[in-house]
Amino acid sequence: MWPWGVVGIVVGVLLLLWVVLTYNSLVRKKGRVDNNFSQIKIQCKKRFDLVPNLVETVKGYAKHEKETLERVIAARQAGVAAQTPEALAAANNQLSGVLGRLFALSESYPDLKANANFGSLQNELTNIEKAIAVSRQVYNDSVMKYNWAVRMIPSNIIAGLFRFKAAELFNAPEAELQNVKVSF
Repeated sequence: MWPWGVVGIVVGVLLLLWVVLTYNSLVRKKGRVDNNFSQIKIQCKKRFDLVPNLVETVKGYAKHEKETLERVIAARQAGVAAQTPEALAAANNQLSGVLGRLFALSESYPDLKANANFGSLQNELTNIEKAIAVSRQVYNDSVMKYNWAVRMIPSNIIAGLFRFKAAELFNAPEAELQNVKVSF
């Protein structure tokens, strides 16, 4: 039979090992969340960098659509300034809405719609939108796993001790959540 001192040491070592492993797991999961958010920021930066080119192309054809163009610029500036997932998601949602109106303008201006530069920018923006959607999904998956670890027993004990906070999801724009209306 082991003396109680040895049992206490073994239990203490096992407890310390559990704390270290759980802490490292939380750090790794938080690192994935941060990395995946930076991937979203990279894709959004590409999107925000395209907007001035798009606006300049539209300006030549739709000079009296100043309000729409100003909204696009304002949404872009909000996105460039965003530092948190919440702010970046809000800016992207705002930009998606005004870009939709901007692309609707092209229907009213056949010359703009036929412009090769406008078409190229529109295609590039569509590709970036797809990349943002994929990055958003990867980010949200990593946030979900991290948040589970922060909230579930027993790892929530370590998360609380070391002040790990739940991360925010990168939510979809309201427009994407609405039913698609098809009319003929």
